[in-house]
Amino acid sequence: MHTMWKGSISFGLVNIPIKLHTATEDKDIKLRTLHKKCHAPIKYEKVCTVCEEEVKPEEIVRAYEYTKGKFVVLDEEDLEKLRKENEEKAVEIIDFVKIEEIDPIYFERSYYMSPNEGGGKAYSLLRKALEESQKVGIAKIVIRSKEQLAVIRVYENTLVMETIHFPDEVRKAADVPNVPSEDKVTKKELDTAILLIDQLTSAFEPEKYTDEYRTALLELIESKRQGKDTVTAATKEVATNVTDLMAALQASIDRTKPKKAATAAPRKKTATKVKKEA
Repeated sequence: MHTMWKGSISFGLVNIPIKLHTATEDKDIKLRTLHKKCHAPIKYEKVCTVCEEEVKPEEIVRAYEYTKGKFVVLDEEDLEKLRKENEEKAVEIIDFVKIEEIDPIYFERSYYMSPNEGGGKAYSLLRKALEESQKVGIAKIVIRSKEQLAVIRVYENTLVMETIHFPDEVRKAADVPNVPSEDKVTKKELDTAILLIDQLTSAFEPEKYTDEYRTALLELIESKRQGKDTVTAATKEVATNVTDLMAALQASIDRTKPKKAATAAPRKKTATKVKKEA
């Protein structure tokens, strides 16, 4: 499993060197966009809105737009220095809480944690302590230049770090439009709804839930492939060095042919004249 971050976590005086591994994967089917006429892939270029010319990567700078059309340009050196200063910090567990107190709306992404060299015993200690106390740790970590709030918990005998949103990143539910302020339902309607819920209630078995759309899309793609319902992208002809060289040589020969023919005749005529005079 690929390691995407190395560092350490600590609580109190206990320090645990760890590695992070992405616990989930995106299985969305990526579809390419093609030109309908020739089925060649569409290329997206970075073009300046004023110069209307393609901008090379080395010509791009990063900036913050503090008001419409006005920016603060940030030097890459300053960003890199700031990034290193934060990434080198150890992840410190700042609080322990019950996971029931955290609403699922805060959860973002999951990472498996494995002990790095020499961290096995401390890793086991934290895992056992979390299980016995039935608590989770709240920590901060910098991943990909972004500080994250995180929950550290136990999942199938493995420590898992769940990144969670900061409170100011969660929009207020009160701002959602058209939400009824009162429940205008009859007792009969409510009893029927609860009865339906009771009939559909079961133990959570994640294996029985599948992405039906993705499965159907894969089957559609495969059936088209098997039926040879495919297209081939048109290719742009690019002259090779050999072709260019041969063309240049042939052009040189063609250019020199008439010139040699023109210079050959006078020499022959001159030679005849000299012979007669002799």
